[in-house]
Amino acid sequence: METLFIVIGALFIIAGIMGAFLPVVPGPPLSYIGILILHFIKGGLFSWLFLLSWGGVVVLTVTLDSFMPAEGSRRMGGSKLGIYGAFLGGVFGLFFFPPTGLIFGPIVGALIGEFIAGKNSDSALKAALGSFVGFIVAMGLKVGVAVILAYYFFINI
Repeated sequence: METLFIVIGALFIIAGIMGAFLPVVPGPPLSYIGILILHFIKGGLFSWLFLLSWGGVVVLTVTLDSFMPAEGSRRMGGSKLGIYGAFLGGVFGLFFFPPTGLIFGPIVGALIGEFIAGKNSDSALKAALGSFVGFIVAMGLKVGVAVILAYYFFINI
């Protein structure tokens, strides 16, 4: 029975790594579930500090994933409307055009927001590029967390 749970945990870890690349699948939370399965099946393998710390990292990663495109737009000179557009574009893209909508939604949203704010096309494109960079940074963060959790999982089997 222990082997079955280890295989299930490993599937969560693998799904977590894949989910770090796929916008719709919540990668780090799936990896964390894999760690929890291993922890409980092995009789308390990890310390509570380890579990709580990584739980906090996973929550922070998921939260930042939602805001990084808007922050990227802001850092590249985006107006408030461009920042709101990037955030709303990401949410709209997630629900109506998954999975590509989460990639292109913030970019299109930032562009529309900048045009509404009266910015010229160069400024709007710069803000949209910032949104894309924010998306890439967020993906890198998710991949990093998922890979580290996978490392802890597989070295402790």
